[in-house]
Amino acid sequence: MRTIIVLLTALCVIGSAFWAYHENYQTQEAYASSQRLQTEIGEARARLAILRAEWAYLNRPDRLHELTDLNFEKIGLLPLAAEHFGTITEVGYPVEPQAEELELSFDGSIEVSSDGAQVSGADQ
Repeated sequence: MRTIIVLLTALCVIGSAFWAYHENYQTQEAYASSQRLQTEIGEARARLAILRAEWAYLNRPDRLHELTDLNFEKIGLLPLAAEHFGTITEVGYPVEPQAEELELSFDGSIEVSSDGAQVSGADQ
């Protein structure tokens, strides 16, 4: 009986050691993966900062004004003026459709009235 307990204890120790070894390597792999992701995020942020600086440089108003002057014949852009904008009275709003009236009769049929036309559920 004593040998069985010693063998089971030894197997539990070996199993625990294997589990701890396996968990240690998984933890190291997860840590390395998170470090790679942090590095990629840092590089992406650096690229984004460069792209934003380039965008700001290319969208300088004096540069865009010169480009529109050079390409006026091709694209025909004009400077913005107050008369280029409309007023609120010129905005066309959609017309809301009229709701149909539904009436339920006592015999269970439904009557729909829309523009004077009546359809009964019993007629169909």
